[in-house]
Amino acid sequence: MSRDNLYSLPRDRVGQFQFDADVADVFPDMISRSVPGYASILSVIEQLAGRFVRPATNVYDLGCSLGAATLLIRNQAPPSATLHAVDNSSAMIDRLRKRLDQQSARPDACGIELHLADVCDVNLSNASMIVLNFTLQFVPAAQRRRLLQTCFDALVPGGGLLLSEKVCFEDPGQQSLLTELHLDFKRACGYSELEIAQKRTSLENTLIPESIPTHTDRLKEIGFGVVAPWFQCFNFASILAVKSAPS
Repeated sequence: MSRDNLYSLPRDRVGQFQFDADVADVFPDMISRSVPGYASILSVIEQLAGRFVRPATNVYDLGCSLGAATLLIRNQAPPSATLHAVDNSSAMIDRLRKRLDQQSARPDACGIELHLADVCDVNLSNASMIVLNFTLQFVPAAQRRRLLQTCFDALVPGGGLLLSEKVCFEDPGQQSLLTELHLDFKRACGYSELEIAQKRTSLENTLIPESIPTHTDRLKEIGFGVVAPWFQCFNFASILAVKSAPS
């Protein structure tokens, strides 16, 4: 795994963050050192796959990056399920394709289909599980509800949506404290003040967080019967939403 040093040298101009080849090369290190609890969330995604993924259904990993969640879901999915890994970064999809070609899956593993596409443009259907693991925050705010509605409509009754996001807080004191704790986490993981500042600038107009109540209220309004925030570490959270069976 290559170490993330993309922002270690001063830049005259810090451009907008993109999931390009340079980011793909260091992505596992970048996200593990930037998102507290990331490994725990992945572990629970695998656990949830064992509960939610049903035979002869589709599973969607929307914004799959290098396929960390996809490959864990495959460990639990029945052979007749189909996993769809979707990302709009050609660098991410190319590396995931190579990774799959180099791995030997068990003989009864379900199939994985890769899609180079915007998550808002993918046709979803007959889904027993959908994962948006730190993806919605990069979708334009005006398109988020429509994407979540599409996910809800595609889920079979009893299907689950896993939504993980960087979040913000209405209380200024809480926002300030949790932001500082997150920065302490990044410092403890070896990021310099320069790296932290330059990456923050690059993400400023790209990653737009929302509050936990904004996420949960929207999911309930869309129709999810159960909306359960199950994880929070500083300003990162994950929510499980389940589509109820018709009454």
